[in-house]
Amino acid sequence: MLLYHGSDVVVETPKIFASARTLDFGSGFYTTTNSDQAIDFDIEQAKSKLSVLEFYSADEEWLDFVSANRMGKQLTAKHDIVIGSVANDTVYRVFGLYENGLIDKETALKQLKIQKLYNQVVFCSETALLCLTFIGTLDAKEMSAR
Repeated sequence: MLLYHGSDVVVETPKIFASARTLDFGSGFYTTTNSDQAIDFDIEQAKSKLSVLEFYSADEEWLDFVSANRMGKQLTAKHDIVIGSVANDTVYRVFGLYENGLIDKETALKQLKIQKLYNQVVFCSETALLCLTFIGTLDAKEMSAR
């Protein structure tokens, strides 16, 4: 699977650093993939060797997990890899309303279902990072051609 890490620096050797920010899936090395660009990654093989938590949709379990991590509970410590939807700006608005008690869980889930969500793959352990191999970087021209 071809994974991308958005950064303004080259990251040849990924590392997990504790974050001062509360992120969707807690601390980890965040990556993303596009199904058109994904190649030869056998998630079942990874699941047999690693603890992989995969969210297939922005459902109640995903909402609870992301909310807990955004409140600093760091639930990713129980897993090597977490896969699921990333919260974009619109989704952050929904989370803000939900976390502040302005909308209930049911309303938040309804609003999330109508959003186009992208995915992310987060490597949460040193063991998981060993599954990665740095291939290279793409410049802006190469990215726009994809």
